[in-house]
Amino acid sequence: MSPLPVEPHGPVTKRRILADLTPLRTSVDYRRLWAGNTISWIGQAMTALAVSLQVYDITHSSFSVGLVGLFALVPLVVFGLYGGAIADTVDRRKLGLYSSLGSCGLSVALAAGAFADFHHVWFLYSVVALQAVCGALNSPARASMIPRLLPPEQLPAANALSSMTVTSGTMLGPMLGGLIVGLWGYQAAYAIDAVAFSAALYAMWRLPAMRPPGAEEGAREGVRRKRASVLDGLRFLATRPNLRMTFFTDMCAMVLAHPRALFPAVAVVWFGGDAKTVGLLIAAPAVGALLGGVFSGWLGRIRRHGLVVLLAVAGWGTAIAVFGLTRNLWLGLFFLAVAGCTDTISMVLRNTMLQAAVPDEMRGRLQGVFIVVVAGGPRLGDFVAGSVGDVASPGVALVGGGVACVVAVGLLGLKWRGFARYDARAPEA
Repeated sequence: MSPLPVEPHGPVTKRRILADLTPLRTSVDYRRLWAGNTISWIGQAMTALAVSLQVYDITHSSFSVGLVGLFALVPLVVFGLYGGAIADTVDRRKLGLYSSLGSCGLSVALAAGAFADFHHVWFLYSVVALQAVCGALNSPARASMIPRLLPPEQLPAANALSSMTVTSGTMLGPMLGGLIVGLWGYQAAYAIDAVAFSAALYAMWRLPAMRPPGAEEGAREGVRRKRASVLDGLRFLATRPNLRMTFFTDMCAMVLAHPRALFPAVAVVWFGGDAKTVGLLIAAPAVGALLGGVFSGWLGRIRRHGLVVLLAVAGWGTAIAVFGLTRNLWLGLFFLAVAGCTDTISMVLRNTMLQAAVPDEMRGRLQGVFIVVVAGGPRLGDFVAGSVGDVASPGVALVGGGVACVVAVGLLGLKWRGFARYDARAPEA
């Protein structure tokens, strides 16, 4: 049997090689939701850069800029789980609408503060923390809506389109933010972000009601029910090995072989570069991830999702290890781009498994766990890579981390062999 079985649809066409746009053509609601999320994501990336620049202007301290990430991470992790529980007990459309409205209001507050010359770090930290809370409430609700809007066979295509949203926002947002701040100031960047949120608000407003099963009972039981449901979601996850593996495999890549913290040292020591070289190293995985989304049409024909996830994560580790061996900048950028492409493949299929194999009444909670893993894994990976790089060397951290990733994901595949046999035609958690 072929390790990557596909459906026999005849010769490969451009439509099957490039990103599958079927979800955008068949569902008006999904099309509005995707477009609104893409526009608002770019706006939020602009704001994130503008806040960092403004904090540095006020404090002239890199440590203070670093605290921006901490003030965003803690609420995102804490409220990620709780936001998933809420998404399983209320109308997801209303939760998405109100949390988007909150994010829009916070961008308005930033703009108002900038127009009023209210330059205080505590104000910026507070807004960033509240933005993270809104994001933690919005993301599980939005992600758990997708299986309601599209048939199961279109979920891989939808997740590939979502990956392009994230990657393009990550690439374009900071560039636009820096340009706008340089030309017209912080107030312009914040104001544009607030306007951009109108697209997400409109998309949410036009959606039909999306009350999950048992929402009425949960509403009657109140807060106690919502808090308990977080534990219910974790208990459910504990009994579903395939779902656990989607998180374990991602942690292998993000914790053991996450190279970002080493880029400044690598740029100077290996390539004799400067800040521009660091920028190239940071951009390379994003470019690879974007290309992985653009040429994702073939993912819709893959059935052995678990097997491909294992191969993709092993590919990430291999690419990072090879990057650690090269001393040629352009060759290094190529392998970082390969790593980014494999990450997109893994993300698309892992998210599809979460959406297809999880019952609707649990989708919000599992998406909440997904947020915690996605937010926390890379931060922990930065700590691991930075620590090993200081104690040993950047080369040891990169090569050792990449090899450790491949070994760890291989051992996980041997331990839970059913994951490699996961069939998208009969999703089993």
